[in-house]
Amino acid sequence: MPPFEQTVHRYLSHLYGPRASEVQRRLGQHIAHFRTTLQAPAATENSATESVNAPMWSEKDQWVISYGDSIVADDAPPLAVLNAFLMHYLGERISGVHVLPFFPWSSDDGFSVIHYREVNPELGDWEHIRELANHYDLMADLVLNHVSRESLWFVDYLTGSLPGRDYFIEVDPETDVSQVTRPRSSPLLVPISTRRGTRHVWATFSEDQIDLNFENPDVLLEFVGILLFYLQQGMRIIRLDAVAFLWKRLGTSCIHLPETHTVVRLLRAIVDEVSPGTLIITETNVPHAENISYFGLERIAKGPPDEAHMVYQFALPPLLLHTLTRGEATTLQTWLSSLPVLPKHCTYLNFTASHDGIGVRPLEGLLPDHERDALLELMHRFGGFVSMRSNPDGSDTPYEINITWFEAMRGTRKGPDPWQIARFLCSQAIMLTLQGIPALYIHTLTGTLNDVEGVERSGRLRSINRRRWQRDELALLLESPSTPTHDVFHALSRLLDLRRTEPCFHPNAPQHALPTPPELLAIERGPLSNGRRLLALFNVTDTLLPLSNVGNAVEQVLSQHDWHALAPQNAEQETALPPYAVRWMVAEA
Repeated sequence: MPPFEQTVHRYLSHLYGPRASEVQRRLGQHIAHFRTTLQAPAATENSATESVNAPMWSEKDQWVISYGDSIVADDAPPLAVLNAFLMHYLGERISGVHVLPFFPWSSDDGFSVIHYREVNPELGDWEHIRELANHYDLMADLVLNHVSRESLWFVDYLTGSLPGRDYFIEVDPETDVSQVTRPRSSPLLVPISTRRGTRHVWATFSEDQIDLNFENPDVLLEFVGILLFYLQQGMRIIRLDAVAFLWKRLGTSCIHLPETHTVVRLLRAIVDEVSPGTLIITETNVPHAENISYFGLERIAKGPPDEAHMVYQFALPPLLLHTLTRGEATTLQTWLSSLPVLPKHCTYLNFTASHDGIGVRPLEGLLPDHERDALLELMHRFGGFVSMRSNPDGSDTPYEINITWFEAMRGTRKGPDPWQIARFLCSQAIMLTLQGIPALYIHTLTGTLNDVEGVERSGRLRSINRRRWQRDELALLLESPSTPTHDVFHALSRLLDLRRTEPCFHPNAPQHALPTPPELLAIERGPLSNGRRLLALFNVTDTLLPLSNVGNAVEQVLSQHDWHALAPQNAEQETALPPYAVRWMVAEA
């Protein structure tokens, strides 16, 4: 048996025991059909090694996150409008785009999927998706934990028909489910009227998002087929949405179970085999140590990486908020120093904002509760909201902050101030400096304000950061000097231009956070094999920071090399860092 088939059999045996061989036979049919459709090369004895050695990413990788209709116009489908906007305003500054769920859906702005193999006709069609994929590396969501109750699978369940009849999880409402980790405050079990009477089904996120039963191998095979279909349409990055909750076992927390990790490993093995260079990224908005468990680091000593290629750096956004509103970098520096050294085929997705809120759970163990609560109160003062989740004891705790990133940068603990744009740009420069691939949400690029009217219309707090721009209105703002949208977008564009040409920003380049006074964050990237290295300095306060006060560690690094700035700087920056100033410097061997 070739190595790939041995690996698949091992994973399926863990998931399905004696049924593994039959499941593997059916999975093999999916893969054979995929190879025939794409005329992909046949597997070889060395294919696993070849996929590990395939080029993965570079410093030119910079991504944008957007809904298919974040920008709309009357004369073209939204997906075509998005493609034209990216090509015109960003061009080669970005290499990839995450188009959030573009399928027919019933709620949660796309994450309650009705049809997985269709494009929402209000957005466009598969031709528009393939056109985007022709220009950029395209990320698509594999929403595999749950499905819309309007899906055909759930209609099958209601009527007792195959295949969907056995796709869902029924639980006696008297069952003790208090140990189950909850990301929401809604009931876990939802009553459903079926032909067999009222049944209660598992619904982690909402009564419209019904969890799927991966103990049934038919469900796994359905999603392998969907995954391969997405690859056929040109997707290069597959985002596993809410994957942490995938496998359920009563009497446990039902999060991060071993079977869940095995499913991720299986999907990675499949894409490494049939489409080397495809990336699997896990979306797990949980405490940091739990989040990075999806790299499978504990197994790397035994062989090459075998779980997610990438994980979201979920602790970064709330830690950056704390840093820049508190005016102290020590907490962020300590966390950065604790990050493990990753193998070259694993990296982080760095971001500050996304379509969701800013997660609070990743702060657990990193920030004291009183500091977390002070941050939440400040975000409330800046027009934001806080979403809650349920605990096993029936209490609620904060889950995420709902606010646009630009509004979150309105001021500090002292209140609003004139430094909003400078503070905002400092936050983005820090994110762009860190090891990994950066992703900018479309509303971060445009400095979007809180959409309070959107919250009122939808009744959902997350709508505050999901505005739909009219194309012509956005174009006018981008081309009108002295508007925040213009200033933010063009300043970020300059940073992206600089970053993509600097090899020290390669995701595999080493990273070291230097000890500094609290007012300063200092990050060293490199050295590269040719000796080149980069030093980034960030003043995280609203006061002038003399370069004589940068601390011994930074002074030592500065004295050891001949540094020059990546971008021109004025005379004042030669001796001090103005409030929220960013300084990128490089040195040769």
